[in-house]
Amino acid sequence: MSSENIYVNEPLTSRKIMEILDKNPDLKKISCPPSLYKRISPKYLDALDNLGIEVEAVKRRVRSRKYTEKDYYLVKKLLKEGKTPKQISGQTNLPLKTVYYLNKDCKLKRGPKSKYNTNTRLQINKMIKNGVSAKEISERMNIPLRSVYYLLKRKS
Repeated sequence: MSSENIYVNEPLTSRKIMEILDKNPDLKKISCPPSLYKRISPKYLDALDNLGIEVEAVKRRVRSRKYTEKDYYLVKKLLKEGKTPKQISGQTNLPLKTVYYLNKDCKLKRGPKSKYNTNTRLQINKMIKNGVSAKEISERMNIPLRSVYYLLKRKS
């Protein structure tokens, strides 16, 4: 399977050039990214030029968008209706990650779920108000001391 034009996205070494020439005896042009073109040795460029092979830098090939404006507005509409990203994902058959991506300007971020529920936080706050030390709370509730301090600092 020989070709006159090829695209290369790895450094052109003498070994790589020989491999390319073996596979493509009627080669006329090698295209590569600009960042790679800058790193090609001038000796290699001259040698290829002497063989009648042009080496050119080509701007990055851009992948077309997978989702349409319709998807974007649908996600926005459903969020305004109060749906969660997970519900939207199920309803529209869009991956959950895509729902977050399409809604990037609403600053919706999925954070880690809290290991401790609201009741635990309220219980810790109540114990602190009653004069129980953080270390004692940690031992009684079998929660790491660092987590007790974190939960005390956190508001909600």
